[in-house]
Amino acid sequence: MRLVSFNVSGEIRIGLLTGYRVLDLAAAYRIIYRDEPPRWFYSMRSLLAAWDDAVNVVKKLEREAKQFPDSSYIYHDPDAISYAPPIHDPRKILCVAANYPTHSKELKTEIPEEPYFFGKFPNTLVGHGCDVVIPLTLERLDYEVELAVIIGKRGKYITAKKALDHVAGYSVFNDVTSRERQIPGKSHPFGFNWILGKSLDTAAPFGPYLVTRDEIDNPHSLRLTLRVNGEIRQDGNTGEMFHKIEKLIEYISNGITLEPGDVIATGTPAGVAAGGKEYLKPNDVMEAEIEKIGKLRNRVVKEK
Repeated sequence: MRLVSFNVSGEIRIGLLTGYRVLDLAAAYRIIYRDEPPRWFYSMRSLLAAWDDAVNVVKKLEREAKQFPDSSYIYHDPDAISYAPPIHDPRKILCVAANYPTHSKELKTEIPEEPYFFGKFPNTLVGHGCDVVIPLTLERLDYEVELAVIIGKRGKYITAKKALDHVAGYSVFNDVTSRERQIPGKSHPFGFNWILGKSLDTAAPFGPYLVTRDEIDNPHSLRLTLRVNGEIRQDGNTGEMFHKIEKLIEYISNGITLEPGDVIATGTPAGVAAGGKEYLKPNDVMEAEIEKIGKLRNRVVKEK
């Protein structure tokens, strides 16, 4: 399944990509069953939390909605909807630093023996097609295409062997970074400033879809690229990850409970601006794409 969060008159709805259209699950439920839909269909996090029950309802709705093939009320053009991040209200956004050898090499850093995590906050999240804003006082804004792993099943002390059982699906994530905030001009006794460098408003484009785990045979064999104005800046493969997804989940859950809707961004390959490419400037268009998952497109603007 390809699930999407989108805005309708200021309200978040959950949709299912069916061929070339998006099925509005709440609207379809209301029309087909003449009843108010479950709250699942207004929050992807809630949908994932109720997945064992919800998945059969979603599949049944997809079948029964075919009796209304021309309804503009329950079907939407995917090029016309206002995308929200697949998970618009995650409780945790956990990102892995230096998880691709090529990226570590270009930044002249070492890959840590154990995964090194930092966090981003919900204020960073924007959906497909939304603008990324360069703050008034900053200039060196960077991009990082990443595979996002979305948790679907609650768990703690999860073993690597069972880790993928807790994954709901995958999406595309762009870890936008202020390098001047992250890496101060003078060396600091506490090292990088991860929070201020990584959690600017709009600094985490995310989407367009949540692709369920059953659609991806091997999450470690996917090409991922990032283009700026059509020019390929990053071109790698998820198989290059030093710490694989199973290891990341095992490591995080050793003391932290993972919950449905939590997001893990798994690192980025070489080609970032800090490694020698040009930093983002107003009117640039970023296209972060991962094979079998989708293309995330966002324009860069300067804050007014």
